[in-house]
Amino acid sequence: MLLNKTRLVGFTNHSRKSNMENNSTSDIVILSGNSHPELADLIADRLGVRKGGCSVYHKTNRETMVEIADSIRGKNIYIVQTGTKDVNNNIMELLIMAYACKTSSARSIVGVIPYLPYSKQCKMRKRGCIVTKLLAQMMCKSGLTHIITMDLHQKEIQGFYDCPVDNLRASPFLLQYIQESIPDYRNSVIVARNPGSAKKATSYAERLRLGIAVIHGEQKEAESDEVDGRYSPPCIPRSRTMDVSVGVPVHPAKEKPPINVVGDVGGRIAIMVDDMIDDVQSFVAAAEVLKECGAYKIYVLATHGLLSSDAPRLIEDSPIDEVVVTNTVPHELQKMQCNKIKTIDISVLLSEAIRRIHNKESMSYLFKNVTLED
Repeated sequence: MLLNKTRLVGFTNHSRKSNMENNSTSDIVILSGNSHPELADLIADRLGVRKGGCSVYHKTNRETMVEIADSIRGKNIYIVQTGTKDVNNNIMELLIMAYACKTSSARSIVGVIPYLPYSKQCKMRKRGCIVTKLLAQMMCKSGLTHIITMDLHQKEIQGFYDCPVDNLRASPFLLQYIQESIPDYRNSVIVARNPGSAKKATSYAERLRLGIAVIHGEQKEAESDEVDGRYSPPCIPRSRTMDVSVGVPVHPAKEKPPINVVGDVGGRIAIMVDDMIDDVQSFVAAAEVLKECGAYKIYVLATHGLLSSDAPRLIEDSPIDEVVVTNTVPHELQKMQCNKIKTIDISVLLSEAIRRIHNKESMSYLFKNVTLED
């Protein structure tokens, strides 16, 4: 009788253990909005789970509606939503989906946002505001408990969030592409499109043991992009109430020189690296200067390929030989218009991050050898 009881207890413990294992694999739910469903499908396939049923649509008055088909009570939810050209709808879809999961008693809600919208508006400009901070507060209020993103425009953006943020890097994929897909890459030079990109270019150059060049001087920026007096003392006009010679001295205005290349690119392959490609005019202007300086092949590598406006046509007509971006942002239409655009799949990195977070494993492996310059 005692033996039978022992066997029964052992069987019960085994059943509990198997049930716990099954629950650990079944309580993960992948949801996606309308921004990039193909990426969500790739992530779900790599994780070996079925994508959760979720309908996101717009009513006739353009209000966003979210309907979650399955029960998510006590589940770990991962919402895959990136920033595209329809950025404001993307944000509202994410916020409403997160709040719907929160009110449906989900255990945790993780936002998988490969390209974080409004990440360029992370500094104060004139009488504007830091939109990235506003967006961060909205995301946290909606119910997101964790954020997974890639190559933030400024790493300090993580400080705006009241929840953990994992800023993954796509540079290993881009470095691998250089080594495997660019013939004679040893004869290359890594080019920073402007002095602000010099740190990223230096990081690539040190890992590939290559030289670096920096493009100095740019086309005149739009008035909205000019940095105002919050970064430097403003020009004080002469007036009846204040004499400049007595008060604050006038700050000399900056005048950018014509575009020129600091470094030797003659007879070499020029590889420009950046975090995103949106308006390509500056890249095209840089490529023309590199061509004039003797570069015989020009590549542009970036994590986020927004490729706004008529970017495909400009790239097709430019000296750029190839534009390599990841699939953090959908750009299939642009690829149909321009044969020079190539895509690298980074779903394996996002799925591994989700797996480690879900299993409560360390994320340090995904940040191995990552420095502040990356």
